[in-house]
Amino acid sequence: DFLDGAALAPGPLALRGAVSNKVLGCVGEDLWVRGGRILDPEKLFFEERRVADERRDCGGRILAPGFIDVQINGGFGVDFSQATEDVGSGVALVARRILSHGVTSFCPTLVTSPPEVYHKVVPQIPVKSGGPHGAGVLGLHLEGPFISREKRGAHPEAHLRSFEANAFQDLLATYGTLDNVRIVTLAPELGRSHEVIRELTARGICVSLGHSVADLRAAEDAVWSGAAFITHLFNAMLPFHHRDPGIVGLLTSDRLPVGRCIFYGMIADGTHTNPAALRIAHRAHPQGLVLVTDAIPALGLGNGRHTLGQQEVEVDGLTAYVAGTKTLSGSIAPMDVCVRHFLQATGCSVELALEAASLHPAQLLGLEKSKGTLDFGADADFVVLDDSLHVQATYISGELVWQAEAARQ
Repeated sequence: DFLDGAALAPGPLALRGAVSNKVLGCVGEDLWVRGGRILDPEKLFFEERRVADERRDCGGRILAPGFIDVQINGGFGVDFSQATEDVGSGVALVARRILSHGVTSFCPTLVTSPPEVYHKVVPQIPVKSGGPHGAGVLGLHLEGPFISREKRGAHPEAHLRSFEANAFQDLLATYGTLDNVRIVTLAPELGRSHEVIRELTARGICVSLGHSVADLRAAEDAVWSGAAFITHLFNAMLPFHHRDPGIVGLLTSDRLPVGRCIFYGMIADGTHTNPAALRIAHRAHPQGLVLVTDAIPALGLGNGRHTLGQQEVEVDGLTAYVAGTKTLSGSIAPMDVCVRHFLQATGCSVELALEAASLHPAQLLGLEKSKGTLDFGADADFVVLDDSLHVQATYISGELVWQAEAARQ
């Protein structure tokens, strides 16, 4: 039988399934949880001489670390880039609804906006632990406005900015505060970008390169300054060219700091990236691949007109365009769909597909000791999946926070 959905006992909980984890491997094992963390059962047996207070049989299903989405612009009618009076309730709605996608943590993402929007929205989205109320907020991803006009994609040209005059102070004046910010996407070819990258990384903020016409040398220099991520690889950047592969060339560059892993986001929705391109990126640099949804407010709503920040978006089937154009405008595919498409497109192992949505984003953000893993001592954020990787249940801190209807029978 599947999980019964009972409240967790205060003592140890053991779940039996196929535990998918870098250390434990994909084998039938018990996953032990206590106090919101993954527990080492040997210590329980030999030091405390205890057994589980509660056992749940997952029927051989896969237990995997919870998914982490570092680029999501909204969903279910909520637009994170809209300065509403109650931004928090919109974030809470999305946080609750994405539990069914297996997402246990996320970075709400703001697209290019005028300064007054940042000043109003950024302070209203604090870092927050996940739980029955919804997925945890790891910090904001500010995508723009310091990006290339030529490669702005769905970002409104009127609100693009540069920091050539006062470097970091220009960025601070635009955003207002960096207190809740985890990732900033910028174009490294902009004047004084390296000063800005160094200032951001010194504050523990991840710098991502994207919406850019940078050549490979400029991209490599940005990595030396501290940049660690590439925003939605292949999209909104110069196409790969054999004499200058541009930002894409970072995946195989030999001019990066020793020991540094460059991570890159991929939108595996079947629209943004051709399966052949997905395979090229994955085979070139598998350990850096981070699945992102880049989901827009239309996620979960269907066809019609919706917003994305300052722009109107038209959704037609599985594709979203800036209204009146053929410019792609984010995705409407949830994270679990992206994981399944990525697995199918690349032919990689199930374990690798799951790591691209869990371990890799955790490593990108320096959270791999607590998130994206089922190692002993890590947060007990995990998903229960069937063999075709459809989400059956989602747990945060060892607590069942979402369960599929079929699993409740």
